[in-house]
Amino acid sequence: MAQKEQKPQKSDKKAPAKTLKEKRADKQAKKNRG
Repeated sequence: MAQKEQKPQKSDKKAPAKTLKEKRADKQAKKNRG
């Protein structure tokens, strides 16, 4: 169980970074389209 809990934590930290990058890309894509 400890191992499973540690993995999600690492993923959680990496997930926000990817989401932020994707959000920025979405904003740029919308600006480029508009």
